[in-house]
This record gives sequence, C-alpha cells and structure tokens, in this order.
Amino acid sequence: MDKKKIERINALAKKAKTVGLTDEEIAERDALRKEYLSAIRQNFKQTLDSIEIIDKGE
Repeated sequence: MDKKKIERINALAKKAKTVGLTDEEIAERDALRKEYLSAIRQNFKQTLDSIEIIDKGE
C-alpha cells in the first residue's frame, strides 16, 4: 500500500473524529481499510512463511 493511501486513511480518521464523514467518504474509508488490512495480512503471511525452525535436538 502506498504512502498516499495511508495518509488518506489518516485524514479520513481525523475528519471522522472532528466533523464527521459523508456517505461517500465512509465508503472510501472502508475500502481503504480493507485494502490496508489485506496488505498487512499478506506481509505477515510472508514473514511466517520465511521462518525456518531448526531443532537442535536438546
């Protein structure tokens, strides 16, 4: 996810706390959040897939 989208998520979150969001902005925020969470899950899965467990036979 690029930096501009993350900045937009933060801007919408700030606006939601201060003046509220329009229906269009709520839909945009939800779509951006969904994309953000998908990216986090993908990165986490890649991290887990790259872990190699070595048994030292203790």
